[in-house]
Amino acid sequence: MTMPSVFISHGGPNVVTEPSQAKDFLEHLSDFTGRPRAIVIVSAHFETNGPVVVTDPAPGMIYDFGGFAPELYEMVYPAPGEPELAAEVAELLAGAGFNPRVAPERGYDHGTWTIMKLAFPEADIPIVQLSIDPSRDARYHYALGQALAPLREREVLLVGSGHITHNLREIFGLMRFGKAGDPQMPNKVEAFTSWFAEKFAEGDREAILDWSSEAPFVRENHPTDEHLMPLFFAYGAGGETPVAERIHDSTQYGSFAWDSWKFA
Repeated sequence: MTMPSVFISHGGPNVVTEPSQAKDFLEHLSDFTGRPRAIVIVSAHFETNGPVVVTDPAPGMIYDFGGFAPELYEMVYPAPGEPELAAEVAELLAGAGFNPRVAPERGYDHGTWTIMKLAFPEADIPIVQLSIDPSRDARYHYALGQALAPLREREVLLVGSGHITHNLREIFGLMRFGKAGDPQMPNKVEAFTSWFAEKFAEGDREAILDWSSEAPFVRENHPTDEHLMPLFFAYGAGGETPVAERIHDSTQYGSFAWDSWKFA
């Protein structure tokens, strides 16, 4: 079975414990993807200079957050790695002109373990992690995805884990104080996410890859770029002319969009 590629808006670690539409969606992710043999995931929280592939056969946990419920710091997701698949990922990247490095040991950050814990709670599917490069643009990450697209034909699910909007200053103000810094922010979020939906529907690859100069309200939604880069990885991994399907689109606090996309 050929797997799709997916982009997931992963939220904070509390997505695992607090009721939300996003949590419900993630618990049923396999309805959209099927059950893969293995997973390759690119998380916005794994940042390196150039691509790094994790070869760890038994990744531990990374609790890369603060101020959340104590129970979140005790959660474990014991899915195995797969060094053989990691080596193949590195080989495919090298063949595409990248200069990948390997990391023999790295745990799962919350961009990985939270969504995997909800989607595949048995933790029995091997996972290989691949980094983003926050200094590089959408085209770079799209090319990463293109290089790994052949893995989909071998029941490997390719996942980009980031967020469709990521203005944390705005969200924390709403979460902690109930105050919006920008009363127009919900409209700006809607304009931004709708722009992507329109361009994916049109198959306008050039506009999508030039998002930072083409999309509306770019810096209001992404003061920094790293959380959107996994979207372009998933888009590239979907194949030459993928059909894009928005498989989830809830919001929280009016300004935190959870759009997730499937490419097949």
